[in-house]
Amino acid sequence: MKFAEGRMGRVFVIRLEDGDIVPNCIEEFALENNIKAAHAVILGGIGGGEVVVGPRKSAQMPPEPMLLPVDGAHELIGLGILAPAPDGRPVLHMHASLGRSGNTLTGCLRPGVKTWLMAEVIIYEIVGTDTTRVRDEKSGFLFLEPG
Repeated sequence: MKFAEGRMGRVFVIRLEDGDIVPNCIEEFALENNIKAAHAVILGGIGGGEVVVGPRKSAQMPPEPMLLPVDGAHELIGLGILAPAPDGRPVLHMHASLGRSGNTLTGCLRPGVKTWLMAEVIIYEIVGTDTTRVRDEKSGFLFLEPG
């Protein structure tokens, strides 16, 4: 296990609007507001795009992602962590559960999905750490590196 201690910085309240793309909007907001590390919570509606629902084969490296389409408006709740990539740009790793008509789809919003009507985001900035993302050579993923 690796860890770093930080403290709460600024808190941002954001409303994403119909058609806004998650996580692009959150990453751009973080870049524009000089947010290095943060926790993000999202609640609202999603209406299109694809969700990563796991690797196609668990033992294959780098993994081939399985993607499922988001067909129609879904309820949304999600959690994510923002941290800078090696180039300094903020990267959001966010998992979410989407619900529609009694069915639930849970996965990573990494490839981006479109907001349906609106989504509410709270960003809790974490200051006092040098937390970053580093590329894992085996998987190709950007792993969180507490610092």
